[in-house]
Amino acid sequence: MQESSSQLSVLVLGIGNLVMSDDAVGVLVAQRLQQEYQFPGNVEILDGGTLGLDLLPKLERITNLIIIDAVETGREAGSCVRLSGQELPIALQTKLSPHQMGLKDLLAVSELMGHTPQEMVLIGVQPGSIDMEVGLTPAVAAQLDTLVSAVLAELSIWGISVRMLQTVN
Repeated sequence: MQESSSQLSVLVLGIGNLVMSDDAVGVLVAQRLQQEYQFPGNVEILDGGTLGLDLLPKLERITNLIIIDAVETGREAGSCVRLSGQELPIALQTKLSPHQMGLKDLLAVSELMGHTPQEMVLIGVQPGSIDMEVGLTPAVAAQLDTLVSAVLAELSIWGISVRMLQTVN
């Protein structure tokens, strides 16, 4: 049985490198969520950048974790995936970018310290390029709305309501 949303502590973690083309997608989605939506106090949206074990304290008190990242799936560029539970360690076996080993290590150390979130979900997209350049490829840029919606849908499943911020024209 799912805990009530008020008992949840959720971290939405966008990771990636802004100068490695599609690897930036997780960071860009996290930034959009921060700019366009208001979240309840038990939800933190974090631009995790290129990660590292310095994010370990962020995992100590959370019950639910959503990771947004470029993920090597072997599928067509721009293909979106949702992985959860035991699918995550398998997905992280394929090293896509320098931070991915950091993510695997971060989750492993967190588990060793007894801080494994009850629910972990990775929302990802197959990159078209992780070359050293700024800007997403068209195939991945076309999925930004889909990725934002996927995060919001996951939060909704967990009983968390978010509010879109008013935009000034």
